[in-house]
Amino acid sequence: MEAAFVAYADGRCVVPPPGELTFQDPPGDVHIKYGYVSGDDHYVVKIASGFYDNPTLGLSSCDGLMLVFAQRTGTLEAILLDEGNLTDIRTAAAGAVCARHLAPGVTRIGVFGSGIQARRQLELLREETSCRDVIAWGRDGERLAAYASEMGESGYTVETTTEPDAVTSSCNLIVTCTPSTTPLVRASTLRAGTHVTAVGSDTPTKQELESAVVERADVVVADSLSQCADRGEIHHASNAGTVVQLGDIVAGRVAGRTSDDQITVADLTGVAVQDVAIATAVLKALG
Repeated sequence: MEAAFVAYADGRCVVPPPGELTFQDPPGDVHIKYGYVSGDDHYVVKIASGFYDNPTLGLSSCDGLMLVFAQRTGTLEAILLDEGNLTDIRTAAAGAVCARHLAPGVTRIGVFGSGIQARRQLELLREETSCRDVIAWGRDGERLAAYASEMGESGYTVETTTEPDAVTSSCNLIVTCTPSTTPLVRASTLRAGTHVTAVGSDTPTKQELESAVVERADVVVADSLSQCADRGEIHHASNAGTVVQLGDIVAGRVAGRTSDDQITVADLTGVAVQDVAIATAVLKALG
């Protein structure tokens, strides 16, 4: 996934703006993302959806598929009926990349959300930090309890809360994984040295961080400068300061965190090059 972000920052990718459908009753959204890396063998078209009342019906909130085509001929080479799982994994992989470069010395992890992405984030963070102390926020007590139990079986100790400030005031790595349209993370509660990875805000109307979080941050990182201009957390802030691209940090071209007491924020809106990376990796693994 690091190589994908570097390729994107290098300008070696063709990634048009995402297509989007939004629904109000029931609430949901569908994203169509597509692109390729110049010189690679394939291009990828992905459709991914999130319908947030689905768990009440016993269904996953996420679904989707990826189509893999030959770059030279346009021939359809694979239909990956992943039901949104590959999107979940590549999103969590991006969170792990952010933690690797921006969150040293993690003492406690805070997670907003109790769904699939909240699970995937902790699964992939295992390789980036030895910290196993977690506090998770959510609105549904039963879902929170199930999340804590499942993550406990994976070696984490998970406290649960319905108070957002209990998370932000006690952690130095925070990951937000909700479709909230009302900010959950307040700037005044963040500790010095905290890193925040925001992954839930992938439309113009979603917002997990109050604007002051981005404005207060010493380092603000975008997965895509162009996408973060009209969706995600950065576009809500009137004064985000200098925003750097994740791929440039990974490549070593620009600095990320430069001191232990800085507050850093990564805004992950989801870039098609991530889908290209994971789809082509699956195709290669399948032979």
